[in-house]
Amino acid sequence: MAFRKFLPLLDRVLVERLTAETVTKGGIMLPEKSQGKVLQATVVAVGPGSVNQKGNLQPISVKVGEKVLLPEYGGTKVILDDKDYFLFRDGDILGKYME
Repeated sequence: MAFRKFLPLLDRVLVERLTAETVTKGGIMLPEKSQGKVLQATVVAVGPGSVNQKGNLQPISVKVGEKVLLPEYGGTKVILDDKDYFLFRDGDILGKYME
């Protein structure tokens, strides 16, 4: 796995976006241009956290394996083993899905 070779620093979170739906529930094939940007992702690696003004380590709010909601724009694209991943700051992640 590529993310085992890559550890985000500080308050960064490495995520893998979920794939876009190519077929509607009714069975209609969607062209690539009409597919919306996928805002859901799975966390694959997290950094240790950030240091606050008092010098204490503030841990990351998400864990590996959780599904999260991303902002529409932002993040840094990282290619590891020919797969696309994205780096976000912990504070940029909008929320996580409870199972």
